[in-house]
Amino acid sequence: QLQLVESGGGLVRPGGSLTLTCTALGFWFDNYAVAWFRQAPGMEREGVACMSVSGNTKRYAGSVNGRFTISRDGSGTKVYLQMNNLTPEDTARYYCAADIPTVQTMCEPSGYDNWGQGTQVTVSS
Repeated sequence: QLQLVESGGGLVRPGGSLTLTCTALGFWFDNYAVAWFRQAPGMEREGVACMSVSGNTKRYAGSVNGRFTISRDGSGTKVYLQMNNLTPEDTARYYCAADIPTVQTMCEPSGYDNWGQGTQVTVSS
């Protein structure tokens, strides 16, 4: 079981920005696909952004495309989710996950068995 820890959540005003960090404990993201998911109360967990093992393929949910960016640092131990122009609809608990999913499940919760505990993002004025 891989250990992941998310950080960087908080309260931000509409139009603001946040950067979430997912830290790998005891392994390197270089060997795994990584994805960010979010879940709002009463809603299903949805894929926000995902990145292939090589890092060359990145996909985004339509609702965040152009506003969110997933990236990996050079050490291979941190993955980021840069979130810009946030709206109240982005309010949710955000989770990172790592695994070796299929191409079809790279942005799907079913593709991942290793999850962090999540970090809360609240967008409100």
